[in-house]
Amino acid sequence: MFSLPFFEKLESAQTVLLAGAGGGFDFFCALPLYEMLRRAGKTTYLANLSFSDIDGARGRMLTPSLLEVTADTLGNERYFPELHFCRWMRGRGEETSVYAFEATGVAPMQESYGVLIERLKPDAIVLVDGGTDSLMRGDESGVGTPVEDVASILAVSAQSVPTKMLACVGFGVDAFHGVCHAHYLEAVSELIEKGAYLGCWSLMREMPEVEFYRQAAEFVFRKMPHHPSIVSTSILSALEGHFGDYHATSRTQGSQLFVNPLMALVWCFELDAVAQRILYPPEIWQTQSAHDVRVVIERFRYDIPKKPYADLPM
Repeated sequence: MFSLPFFEKLESAQTVLLAGAGGGFDFFCALPLYEMLRRAGKTTYLANLSFSDIDGARGRMLTPSLLEVTADTLGNERYFPELHFCRWMRGRGEETSVYAFEATGVAPMQESYGVLIERLKPDAIVLVDGGTDSLMRGDESGVGTPVEDVASILAVSAQSVPTKMLACVGFGVDAFHGVCHAHYLEAVSELIEKGAYLGCWSLMREMPEVEFYRQAAEFVFRKMPHHPSIVSTSILSALEGHFGDYHATSRTQGSQLFVNPLMALVWCFELDAVAQRILYPPEIWQTQSAHDVRVVIERFRYDIPKKPYADLPM
C-alpha cells in the first residue's frame, strides 16, 4: 500500500516524456510530475498538443508539425503557453524545452511522436489529460472535446516504448463540456476489470511540486490574461479549498461550476488499454488534419445509439 503501480513503473524508468494530451494547457497538468521526476534525478521532457500558432512561430521544427519551443522561440505571445512557460523557467535560472505538436490528424501526429521518441529515447511516456474526457470511447451521451485526446492516445499507442500510461486530473471539470461523469467512472471500472488501472492519488497544495505548478500557471495566466485555463484554474481553486460554483476566471461566467476536492485526484491507466476501448472506425488512423478526425467522430456518433446521460446517485 506504500506504492502505486503508476509510480512503480516510473521508478524503473530513467528517461520520461510527459505530454499534454488534449491541447492548450494540458501540459501544465503534468508539471507536478515533471518537478517530482526531476527531483528524483530522472531525465524528464515536456511535450504538448498545442493550440498555439505553430506555423507562424520561428524555432526549430523537428517535423512539419512538431516545434521545439524554447525561451528564444518567436511567436504570437497573445496565446503561446509553451513559450511563456519556457521563459518562466529561464527567469528561475533554468533552460527547458516544450515540444509542441500542431493539432493534426492521427497519421502526422504518429509520425511526429516517432521522430521525437527517436530523438529523446524515453523509457516511459505519460500522456496527461486536464479533465477526464480522454476515457470517452465514443458512444457516450457527451464526449467532451475528443479530437485532440483521441489523436494523442492513438499516436502514442502506436509507439514502441516500454511504458505508456495515461493520467487524468480534474475530475468533474468536463461537465462544462457536457461529459457525464457516471460514464467516466464506468470506463474506469472497465479498465480495473482489465487490469489496466494503475491507481489514484491526490495533489495537495502543501506539495512543493504543486507549488511549482501553481507559480508557473499564475505566471502564464498573467502573460495571457484573455486565455486562462479553465481546467487549471478549477484544479488550483480546488487545491485552495474552494467549493461549489466558484469562478476563478471570467471565462466561466454564465455557467455553473462544481469545484470540489475530487478535482485534485490523478487517475492513472495503461495507455494501450485506453486506446483499445476507442470505438471510432479504423479510418481515423489515416486522418491528416484535426478536421478529418472531427468528421470521423461526428459521422460515427451520428449513426449509433448513445448511452443516456446519468446523474451520479451520490
